[in-house]
Amino acid sequence: MKKFKLTVLLLGVSFFTYSQNSEIKSSVKNVEQKVDSVLSMMTLEEKVGQMIQYNGSWDLTGPASGGDNKQKEERLKKGLVGSMLNVLSVEAVEKAQRLNMENSRLKIPLMFGYDVIHGYKTIFPVPLGETASWDLEAMEESARIAALESVAEGVNWTFSPMIDISRDARWGRIMEGSGEDPYLTSKVAVAKVNGYQGNDLSDPKTIAATAKHFAGYGLAEGGKDYNAVNIGQNELHNVVLPPFQAAAEAGVATFMNAFNTIDNIPATGSESLQRETLKKDWNWNGFIVSDWGSITEMIPHGFARDKVHAAEIAVKAGSDMDMEGGAYEAGLEKLVEEGQVDEKLIDDAVRRILRVKFKMGLFDDPYRYSNSKLKNQVPYDEHRQKAREIARKSIVLLKNENDILPVANSVKKIAVIGPLADDKDTPIGNWRAQGEKNSAVSVLEGLKNAVGASTEITYAKGVTLGQGERSFLFPLDINETDRSGIPDAVEKASDAEMVIMVLGEDAFQSGEGRSQANIGLAGLQMELLKEVHKVNQNIALVLINGRPLEITWAAENLPAIVEAWQLGTESGNAIADVLLGKYNPSAKLPVSFPRAVGQEPLYYNHKNTGRPYSPEHVTFSHYTDIENGPLYPFGFGLSYTTFEYAKPELSASEFNANGSVTLRVAVTNTGDVAGKEIVQFYLRDMVASAARPVKELKGFELLEIKPGETKSAEFTIDRETLKFYTAEGKWETEEGEFELMVGPNSEDLQRINLKYSK
Repeated sequence: MKKFKLTVLLLGVSFFTYSQNSEIKSSVKNVEQKVDSVLSMMTLEEKVGQMIQYNGSWDLTGPASGGDNKQKEERLKKGLVGSMLNVLSVEAVEKAQRLNMENSRLKIPLMFGYDVIHGYKTIFPVPLGETASWDLEAMEESARIAALESVAEGVNWTFSPMIDISRDARWGRIMEGSGEDPYLTSKVAVAKVNGYQGNDLSDPKTIAATAKHFAGYGLAEGGKDYNAVNIGQNELHNVVLPPFQAAAEAGVATFMNAFNTIDNIPATGSESLQRETLKKDWNWNGFIVSDWGSITEMIPHGFARDKVHAAEIAVKAGSDMDMEGGAYEAGLEKLVEEGQVDEKLIDDAVRRILRVKFKMGLFDDPYRYSNSKLKNQVPYDEHRQKAREIARKSIVLLKNENDILPVANSVKKIAVIGPLADDKDTPIGNWRAQGEKNSAVSVLEGLKNAVGASTEITYAKGVTLGQGERSFLFPLDINETDRSGIPDAVEKASDAEMVIMVLGEDAFQSGEGRSQANIGLAGLQMELLKEVHKVNQNIALVLINGRPLEITWAAENLPAIVEAWQLGTESGNAIADVLLGKYNPSAKLPVSFPRAVGQEPLYYNHKNTGRPYSPEHVTFSHYTDIENGPLYPFGFGLSYTTFEYAKPELSASEFNANGSVTLRVAVTNTGDVAGKEIVQFYLRDMVASAARPVKELKGFELLEIKPGETKSAEFTIDRETLKFYTAEGKWETEEGEFELMVGPNSEDLQRINLKYSK
């Protein structure tokens, strides 16, 4: 026993020398050898320590206060913590890293994570809004900027992108993802991973990304956060998993598992998802971190007896790191010592964690993310300009009757009305990282910045949206009674040539834990809108929100509607650019907008029924009080110009497994201004071994077209395009007839047929 202890001690000294000496480091040729060399020196206690993540819940630049924080600090000193989250300054990161590096035996560096969702200090549109741009280069750029601002503050790991498919506007976290379509979300996932991680994780201006939440979280029953998910294997593989596989193939450093059960098994405890699909079938070699406390939450799920049992389930399932759950800390060593858990499972988890740390360059320099000088080198002014550009690209023009927009030069008196018109905080949205409160440009400010001296702008709030404390922890107390401001709003509207109404949601009405049974304009907003409409119908409604809203009355009664989401730091300037015609909107919806909340969940790529439509009879799948379809469909968005699609052409009407065909469509700008059109390609498998959706997005292309100019979009179709997860439980291409569709959105499509044979 004494000999064993001496050997470990010598190996520890050897490793310390290796960490400091570049000549010795260079003799270890690759990451896997480095990982194995470290792992071989670790005790069981140290291995388990790497699988534990702590929240930075105390002032790390000062002494730890309280028993729990003191205990955490002692574990840091012993090297028994693998990572921390919410440590948010270079000074605090350096202090925590020094506690670990200067006191622990093996000196394995910490990682520092944070929810950097749509920017760090410079805030970009909420992810759902940014996805409306369909501009993958823009999304990669915003992630790159967020990474740079994060590392300037010591953060080197983000819990983003969230790539859950979400079909239900009631679900609060729909704002955090990319909407209802697997293909579009897969493309966004890759763009975001590339933006955060760059080409080399060891570059100190990049951060490790996280694909979350694995899996099914966005399909929670009733749109209620944390709720159960009940879908079959076909839906899981064809709808939920493709974006995650795309992220894995793009080299995302980490995954995060989900809170929900899926087919009655907690995702955190699902061996099928984590160990079989992700790690084995996809051959992914990063590590999985739990969501906050999701391991111990298997206890109230009724799936685990206690923390120790939860730790056993989670580690066997493949969950590598416990985020603030206390389960691994409480149970893993005991489980291994008692033979309930094979230490090889611990080794696998630790090997994955060490691998990421080596790739990040932390072993070369544990303090590479504690560069206080970097903050002064971050071009924040340039980042604000990028935020404005991306915000403009994310604004969707939903309605523009009689070309009321852009605002004509002849309009000299504009009334700006609504509870969100002068709001400088709501545009920052939820999950705002270190975005400063009340730091966004409001719509009112943006318009005043942009109009000439000859244009008069008046303003009235009309009603307040909410009252009392509002934050991530405290939902808004909606105003249902105070109408005192409505008369002033009506008076200003009656005296104006045009009204710009700014309505929607408070920043904290959507986001985690913010699911809603009603998704209309909350409080007294509809009453305000109708009262203003009585005296002036020349209204452009600007929506600031994080989810699809039920706006049927507005769509039927107002001439113009602009979906402006929660656009971030430069929100008001970007909205003014669009309203005044300085930027021609090109964005398209990444989610369907319902006619009524009772339609939810609502999505374009649904399956047909045996009774899809029958105008002569009542016995078909429909509602008797509203139309089946959405108010505004997936992929929809207008422009200040018009586009005409020619008849699509196929290079051949059939092909086989060794070939491919090209679908081509010409698009002409028939208007007076240059514009961008997002040409969308959909496909339907007419007869298959399992029922297929009525249409699925399979490609899109952004065309910039001058007035009178014609450009063509081209899409290549091969057997990979036609693949799906079949009734045999395999990804295969089946022979048969296919309907190809192309157009400006998921409903206004031209069709052409194609045959595939093996």
